[in-house]
Amino acid sequence: MNRVVHFEVQADDCERAIKFYKEIFGWEFIKWDGSPTPYWMLMTAPKDSKEPGINGGLLPRPAKSPAKECGANSFVCTVQVENYDEMEKKILEMGGVIMMPKFAIPGMAWQGYYLDTEGNGFGIHQADVDAKM
Repeated sequence: MNRVVHFEVQADDCERAIKFYKEIFGWEFIKWDGSPTPYWMLMTAPKDSKEPGINGGLLPRPAKSPAKECGANSFVCTVQVENYDEMEKKILEMGGVIMMPKFAIPGMAWQGYYLDTEGNGFGIHQADVDAKM
């Protein structure tokens, strides 16, 4: 099953966003030094929590912020897949567009981002400890 396993929050000011989510929801943020870009792991609950839900990440926004009146401007969800290349082929065949090409998260996975037919962004993620840039 291809399940949503991760979400990301993009921020113009990461420290301000971290303060906001800590105060509002009590989320914890752990700076990840192994990332190719500044990145914080976002823990919505303790690792041993029995509550349903997923954890995420926070990173600097890589592009200009959309207008506040643009409609949905929200967290980006990532779906875990068994075979990255096969899933990308299906996405493109169905009219999806590459938003950010496949890249390695060294020692962890392959990741990439796409737009669906309605312009909504999402990520796909294939676990692979041998992933390298």
